[in-house]
Amino acid sequence: MITGHPGLVAAISSEIARNGPIPFVRFMELTLYHPQFGYYMRQPDDANHERIGWSGDFYTSSDVYPILGRALAGQARQMDELEGCPSPFTIVEMGAGKGLLARDCLAAIQAEQDDFASRARYVLIERSPAMRELQRQNLATWLSKPGLVTWVEDLGGLAPQSVTGLFFSNELIDAFPVHRIQVTAERTEELYVDYRDGRFVDCLKPLSTAALAQYLQQLDTTWPEGYRTEVNLQAIDWMEQVARRMERGFVLTIDYGHTAQDLYGLERKDGTFLCYFQQQTNEDPFVRVGEQDMTAHVDFSSLAAVGEKHGLHVTGFTNQMSFLMGLGVEEMIGGLEPESPEFRAAIHLLKPDGMGSTFKVLVQHKGLSQPELDGLKFKPFFGSALAPGLSKVTMS
Repeated sequence: MITGHPGLVAAISSEIARNGPIPFVRFMELTLYHPQFGYYMRQPDDANHERIGWSGDFYTSSDVYPILGRALAGQARQMDELEGCPSPFTIVEMGAGKGLLARDCLAAIQAEQDDFASRARYVLIERSPAMRELQRQNLATWLSKPGLVTWVEDLGGLAPQSVTGLFFSNELIDAFPVHRIQVTAERTEELYVDYRDGRFVDCLKPLSTAALAQYLQQLDTTWPEGYRTEVNLQAIDWMEQVARRMERGFVLTIDYGHTAQDLYGLERKDGTFLCYFQQQTNEDPFVRVGEQDMTAHVDFSSLAAVGEKHGLHVTGFTNQMSFLMGLGVEEMIGGLEPESPEFRAAIHLLKPDGMGSTFKVLVQHKGLSQPELDGLKFKPFFGSALAPGLSKVTMS
């Protein structure tokens, strides 16, 4: 029998009973974001359990140590100068989790009490009531300052061409619902979810949308029978919407992922889809339904290509270690004792065999001419690896 949140299991199985098997992308959307029962949308059933953090199902860079927030504050100051010191300089963060990155970034900005601090505004895009409440708790220090911190529920809450400043996200796109596909002897088919004998099961059916077929055609790859992977069409739509809301400034996307060439290579024949529960990974989305996170790695080539089509030009592509080094991470941790927990936590963000290289940083700009950023000083091994993808994925 299925394990998981009873209300969510009932909601999903009822939809399947009404409409037949649903594409996995729909199953993932309901599991994570069902308005009432979704993993991210409700408070944990156990008051002592948290979704995100060292004691949660997974942790992010901002849970490890405040360095990333401090580095982003420094990068935002340089961006402000390149943009001509606009008033206001708006920082938009989407999918801010518990609000720790926003807290650390705001603390670093406001500590200077200078002109930039007086012009900076912080907007959080968050549709989860549970996450929004955690963000309010962690940003309580700044809520008394009129207009400094505001919330909108989704990108629709921002008017077109209304943002001058910085739009950034950290581990947002990996949690967008994905289509899962598999190559059979006859064709490429899509994974659907059915409900049989009291349990959810996979089944293969023709591709659910023309957009998915178009995406696969533009990838122009040949996979062997049995090859399985994921396609994140929502990420493409997201990047287009972000581009439309930027008047002038930068988009900075941090996540774990790859170029399209690497992500869809033959060596990844099983895809990258994973579930997270209490710091452990598994590949079974049908256990603990609504009680575990689901993710898939990001295709940065598609993000770059769609951005280019809508006026967001690639400023640079690097990894988290190189990004933080360019922004002076050595000075930030220079005063820490090498054997201290704080030092070990900070180093965790830089490990070449861990978060330092797994997490990539894509920076794009609009309304500026070839800006140079400190966070892009150091060029990692992949250099201009995004370029091959720019001519392929041009979907609207």
